[in-house]
Order: sequence, then structure tokens, then C-alpha cells
Amino acid sequence: MHIRFTKMQGAGNDFVVLDETQGLLGLSAAQYRFLADRHFGVGADQILSVRASPGPGLDFEYLIHNADGGQVEQCGNGARCFVRYVHDKGLSKRNPVRVKVMNGELELRMHDDGRVTVDMGAPVFALDRVPFNAQGLKSEGMGTFERWPLALPYAGDVPVAVLSMGNPHAVLLVDDVESAPLQSWGPWIESHERFPRRVNAGFMQIVGRGEVCLRVYERGAGETLACGTGACAAVVAGIRLGLLDEKVDVHTRGGVLTIEWRDNARHDQPVFMTGPATTVFDGEIDVPDLA
Repeated sequence: MHIRFTKMQGAGNDFVVLDETQGLLGLSAAQYRFLADRHFGVGADQILSVRASPGPGLDFEYLIHNADGGQVEQCGNGARCFVRYVHDKGLSKRNPVRVKVMNGELELRMHDDGRVTVDMGAPVFALDRVPFNAQGLKSEGMGTFERWPLALPYAGDVPVAVLSMGNPHAVLLVDDVESAPLQSWGPWIESHERFPRRVNAGFMQIVGRGEVCLRVYERGAGETLACGTGACAAVVAGIRLGLLDEKVDVHTRGGVLTIEWRDNARHDQPVFMTGPATTVFDGEIDVPDLA
């Protein structure tokens, strides 16, 4: 199969974007893995598929596949690249743009400076919706939130804040994000039995009440240069733990994301993420028949 694609990145989190507005390509999980392969394919953390509106009140639908070929619910950096793509390709002039993703809808807004703001929706704290199995565990209260002990090999119980931003996240507080044991703990947390759908593991260093440093070991992708939903989850957790104010600059290895969340008694306000979205190049590739 011969297909056209666009390579994009948001704060270093990189994507292959496919236009399926005129018809579905019908790619298999193995073909998504091929496209994401940095040696034999194009190379990307995720594959984004742009599809026509599935119903009234929506401009588009978009699907996200990780580098391992599995479909996932949400990707914040991908959402920003999505709206830049549909504007740059002339697929829509609307601003904001409303799109359907696996677990809901998003509103995306372009700014004159090229940055994009995404209404990421409200965080989810109900453990069965994350999902997280807390049976037999005792949480430790902190601020208006709690942290759960997660048993890791050779590390004992590690306290994590658990929530969903449309996809599951476990947030750890660390003194120094650069020396944090991400490469050893990340895979253990990602596939921990307490998370039946696996989880994204965020390692957050508090710099000040409006500034953090963050590294994320992403479910199905490993460490990426930035994770938009991970940044949202980390800031929301930090606010509820009493450590952060409502507007926070998140320093990732790929750049800075600005996250805003105004908490209330019900903890049900939307999270807003602002950051860059850049086209790297357009290309064409022959995708082999892979089951």
C-alpha cells in the first residue's frame, strides 16, 4: 500500500499523521508498528489518523495508535498537532475545532503565535474508571488527594497519585527528575497488575508553585520527549496534593507546556493545555502487507 503522510511534533513528542477523511486505510496493528519504526518505517511515538466528522456538532474524529500498534484513548500533544494539520492542509478553517476521540470530545484552539490550546476535559478520579485496582491497599492522604502504595521489584512500596486524563496515569514525586529511576521503574509501573489497561508513569519534580520538571514513561511507547496528558495529570495531581497553583509551566525534555486547572469542590473543571505544534515534513511510503 502506498500512502502519504505528514511528520509532526509537539514539544518533541513526534507523530505520523494520516488523512483518512476521504476513506479509511484499514491499517493493521503491524502496519502501525511499521510506520512508527525508526529504522524501517517513518519513526514516531504515535500514529494519528484524521477522519471525517462522525456526527453533528463535531468537525472531525481522530484515532491514536501507539508505536506498539495498540490504539489508545488520548494524546494531548497529538491533539495540538491534529488541529494544526487540519488548518495547514485546508481541511477546516474553524477555530476552535471540535473533535471526537475514543473517550469523548475535545475542543482545540489555534493562537496567532502558532501555539495551540486544548480543552482536555475534566480529570477522572474514580478508581474504577482509571482503571486502578486498590483492593487491599491503604492510601495516604495529602491535601485534597491521596497517594497509593505501589509495590515494585527491589524498591518496595512507591507512593503514586492515580487519575485519568482520558487515559490512565500514575504520578510520582521525585527530588530530581534527571536522576529518577525512570528506565527501571517505568516499565514495572506501566505493566503493573494494579492497572488492568496498563498506565503512563510520570516522574515529577516540583521547582516552585508554578513550575515543574517532568519525565513520562508512556504506555506502549516508553519514555517520550513530552507527554501532554502526562503533563495535565501531573499538574492536576500536584494541585490536589497542595503543591501547585492553578497555572503551571511544565518543563519536559522536548519543551515547555503550560497547564491550567481551576479546581473546585467537585474537582470536575476542565484542564487546559497550551503548547507548540510543528510540521516537520511531508512524505510518501510503501507500507508492506502485514497481518
